[in-house]
Amino acid sequence: MKFIYSFLILTVLSSNLFAAGGESSGTSGGGEDVSKSNYKQAVSLIKRAGKLEKKDKIDKAKKLYSQAFQKLEKAHKSDKKNPDILNYMGFTTRKVGNFEQAEKYYLKGLNIKPNHNGINEYLGELYVQTNRINKANERLEVLKGCNCEEYNELELIIKTKGSKVY
Repeated sequence: MKFIYSFLILTVLSSNLFAAGGESSGTSGGGEDVSKSNYKQAVSLIKRAGKLEKKDKIDKAKKLYSQAFQKLEKAHKSDKKNPDILNYMGFTTRKVGNFEQAEKYYLKGLNIKPNHNGINEYLGELYVQTNRINKANERLEVLKGCNCEEYNELELIIKTKGSKVY
């Protein structure tokens, strides 16, 4: 019987630890945990949406991108200085076709962290999608020398200009 109680207590404690992200951020306030939780849920939805997109289930993917955006909005309310949240807000907005709003989120993120690889790549992709190749090349130039996959991916998209789904 003690074994069962011990097992239940450990199970509850470990599930609470994982639900909270399993790590301490070193900051006070409950907003951080809520922000991280919403962010992680959004990233999970984005991954699922990407898989649906690859299967050409675009409408279902867009629904998941919209759900992810709602989670990201909540995360952003409690963590306004996180460029990763703004990056995904731009990404999900772009994926549902709102390029103007997506660009605003990307630019807000770059104001916080100008050399953010993900934002520079995704903003470059947006510029390719909206036929602003010179601006896409500017993003590529920012990524030059990063020795990162974001540079290679954006370079390929610019070269193939439109033959890839973004």
